Amino acid sequence: MRPSQAPHSRPTFLFLGVVAAISLVADVTSKAWAEIVLSKRTMLDPAIVLIPDHLSFTLARNRGGAWGLLENASEMIRRPFFLLVSGLAIAFIVSLYGRLGSGQRALKWGLPLVLGGALGNLSDRIIRSSVIDFIDYRANWIETMNRGIFKVVHNWGVTDHWPTFNVADVSICVGVGLMALDMFTSKRGHSAAVMLSPDPALSTGPASKPPSP
Repeated sequence: MRPSQAPHSRPTFLFLGVVAAISLVADVTSKAWAEIVLSKRTMLDPAIVLIPDHLSFTLARNRGGAWGLLENASEMIRRPFFLLVSGLAIAFIVSLYGRLGSGQRALKWGLPLVLGGALGNLSDRIIRSSVIDFIDYRANWIETMNRGIFKVVHNWGVTDHWPTFNVADVSICVGVGLMALDMFTSKRGHSAAVMLSPDPALSTGPASKPPSP
């Protein structure tokens, strides 16, 4: 008889806190570096180029959300809105994490990453009333994507430049990707279980035979 394997333990809030804290510290320290180093650069040479025409570090301050959401709104509207949305997102993440099963490894990592990123951007909005961005990326596939969107939304700007982002945004995107992966694999696992489970109405085995007279 094969020895039974020990079941995986359920994710703990200690793990949630540690991963979220690492993500938060990485975001806060990188923003501090960007604010100190990149603010000293001149208008003629504002960026630190890592990959010419593709990747560079350029200091930017985003008063709005993703893609400049509510950037031009008044502080009385913008600040409460983002604080409320961030608070609801954090409460949802913590609540969902407490209900995770032992096999949900993608969510085990994804939710803490989203939490750490949300806390990083939230701290910026509280302290600075704006979010520091500094990772500047551009590529041909971005221009192709924007041209496709322009065919549907005619006032859409066609550019090869992705909106400047930060480490918190990277954590959130990776975390959301892991959440989507968990949803996809969970649906596949459920479908496979349904297909493999025997249906008594369709069974042709001995259990479906009528009793002998």
